[in-house]
Amino acid sequence: MMPEKFPLIVDIGRGSTEDGPGVRTTVFFKGCPLSCKWCQNPETLDPQVEIGFYPKDCIGCFDCAIACSEDAILPEANVRIDRSKCARCAQCADICPGKGLRRIGNYYEVEELIEILLRDRVFYETSDGGVTLSGGEPTLWPGYCGELLRGLKANGIHTAVQTCGYFDYSAFEKELLPWIDLVMYDIKIIGPEEHRQHTGRDNKKILENFIRLSKENIELIPRVPLIPGFTTSEENLSGISNFVRAGGIKECSLLHYNPLGLSKWEHIGKAEPELPRCLPQNESEQSPGQP
Repeated sequence: MMPEKFPLIVDIGRGSTEDGPGVRTTVFFKGCPLSCKWCQNPETLDPQVEIGFYPKDCIGCFDCAIACSEDAILPEANVRIDRSKCARCAQCADICPGKGLRRIGNYYEVEELIEILLRDRVFYETSDGGVTLSGGEPTLWPGYCGELLRGLKANGIHTAVQTCGYFDYSAFEKELLPWIDLVMYDIKIIGPEEHRQHTGRDNKKILENFIRLSKENIELIPRVPLIPGFTTSEENLSGISNFVRAGGIKECSLLHYNPLGLSKWEHIGKAEPELPRCLPQNESEQSPGQP
């Protein structure tokens, strides 16, 4: 894992209405302690730089082959990168004129990122919006995120964090909590063994952190991704409901399953997980989320 002071940003999503109140800009951090089988943003799992290949945007110039010092560029139209040789230097992506190859993950100095986020101040002010830190998992970088949030609050910006809940509470409490207005907290599976099986870790820390956070003077909204075959059983949803109500929480956000992100696995050279591909009957009524 990268040093704490060097988090990478996958994307800065402007004009979001789904990541908190009002119109928001969402910063997607790279790196996550969980490995959920249904992850819709697999490009945010690995904290290191990755190279994405998008065949439809490739113009066939092969400038990438000239730039690559590892001889990792392949002639195959749908593969292009020998991942076993790739050093992730991203020189191929940086010179790609058609953006068929793209660098996934960029570093920003805190001051630089704040300046970018403040460009949308007028939208925050007119809609009661703000900035949301998401991922991946932003709490992997408490020092950086704390400085970022502190700078935003100094400019009067509403701040929110989306988290999987698997973080060191003492670092979170010290570095982030004083500067956060809203926490959107994922609770995916209530059973510890089932949680470990489908996310790579048990949920003890996640549930303990939620209980502690529910006692803080902060707006806390639990979120449950509705993934058929994984999280949607009556037993799981009832267990989550009982857990959050015991913590005095009366509001919960349900995130509809959307399999459209599964194609992202192929772009980064990883096998697509086998998941149900059913969509809600009326897609227009979906409330997209970042489960």
